[in-house]
Amino acid sequence: MTLQQSIEQFMYRLAELCDDRDWDGYLDQFAPECEFHIPQWKNEDELTSDPKREMSLMYYADRTGIEDRIFRLRTGKSAASTPLPRTLHLIDNVRCEEQDDGIVQVRVNWVTHFYRFGESGHFFGTADYTLRGEGDGWKILRKHTVLLNDKIDSVLDFYHV
Repeated sequence: MTLQQSIEQFMYRLAELCDDRDWDGYLDQFAPECEFHIPQWKNEDELTSDPKREMSLMYYADRTGIEDRIFRLRTGKSAASTPLPRTLHLIDNVRCEEQDDGIVQVRVNWVTHFYRFGESGHFFGTADYTLRGEGDGWKILRKHTVLLNDKIDSVLDFYHV
């Protein structure tokens, strides 16, 4: 399998784990030190760049932020996500570039369709991943997502992007 095929299969599997609500499998794809960031738009052309000093739609400095969200989903302590929406993640235009240190930079386009309370909607954008090979698979070291339709009239959570 080529690097491109391996990365594509990883991305498709990650989407499937999220859509299937296999939270243990999904979480296992992220390294403990993984940064997860969705910056906010400053204006029509410029994103915030420093999640510690500027507003973000979502920012977790490491995997514990995602772990906390999953805990809240499982225990029913996330009123905004009860019930969970049905989701369908579509990944496209996967581009990857291997670095000298074995790290792979990946950019994908994505659309997530969701259905909740008899209403459907979608989010779409791009995502940049930093991946590290581990065994015969990959671990996510960083996920940076740009939400292109950021007029949010519903809940936005990690499972939407």
